[in-house]
Amino acid sequence: MIDVTCALIIGHNEKILVAQRSLTMRLPLKWEFPGGKVEPGESPEECLLREIAEELDVVVEIIKPMLPCEHDDGKQAIRLIPFICIIKRGEIRLAEHAAFVWLKAAELQSLDWAAADIPVVCQYLEGLSPH
Repeated sequence: MIDVTCALIIGHNEKILVAQRSLTMRLPLKWEFPGGKVEPGESPEECLLREIAEELDVVVEIIKPMLPCEHDDGKQAIRLIPFICIIKRGEIRLAEHAAFVWLKAAELQSLDWAAADIPVVCQYLEGLSPH
């Protein structure tokens, strides 16, 4: 099981940043929350800050963690560790992804998501709905 972090970056008007995987990445052109693999000796929080700086060229602040979600597609088993974040400084410049968009919560389910990210989308939306 590989630990992988991801950021739900909340921007203006409560929109969420989502990134499209490039043609050279595994699962090309699927949408995901940006992040990456936790390196040995690294905490999930440290990983997230490093990965977002590498992939998006911005500094984020972690607002709160979400519940990890496990996914196994038969080729790779991952534990996706999501965090809700905001951008502290910098302008987004993509290093790996093909594209990014800011979406309202209601628009999230319209995308072709990487399978591992779908439970994170659902968890986020459930957290917004009145119980």
